[in-house]
Amino acid sequence: MSKIKLSKQSITLSLLLFFCVAFSSVAQNTATLSITGEVTTPLELKLADLASFKQVSHKVKDRDGKEHEFSGVALIEILEKAGVTTGAKLRGENLAKYLLISAADGYEVLYSLAEIDPDFTDQVILLATSKDGQPLENGEGPFRIITPNDKKPARWIREVRSIKVVFAK
Repeated sequence: MSKIKLSKQSITLSLLLFFCVAFSSVAQNTATLSITGEVTTPLELKLADLASFKQVSHKVKDRDGKEHEFSGVALIEILEKAGVTTGAKLRGENLAKYLLISAADGYEVLYSLAEIDPDFTDQVILLATSKDGQPLENGEGPFRIITPNDKKPARWIREVRSIKVVFAK
């Protein structure tokens, strides 16, 4: 009888684990990234939507000290699709614009538009969707910001859910 109980417990635990993994996968695939604020075209992007953008990769050391290859889309491309002021128009009062990037857990980081715009910097900030050739794990993705030239990865925000373009004034 104890073998039957153990077997039922094993089956129950296996089913529970299966549903947790399945739900995690569904949550990753249905998560959206919203681009709002000072934009001409607000966006709601799903992971599949990013396939239409040019894909880029960065090999960087994560906070674990190990080198990883993150792949995804240059953040500037997404901002340009949303109609954010960039390039030659990023001057005067537009230089007072910044991005407030928020994660699923409420963590937020800030970037000025000039930090992202290729007319001002050679750094390519990445909206990563994969790490070492695999989709970002639950708790890390499906969207993550990677800033390769930051000395500390504190702004490498995980589980990104929204990007709001705001005037500092």
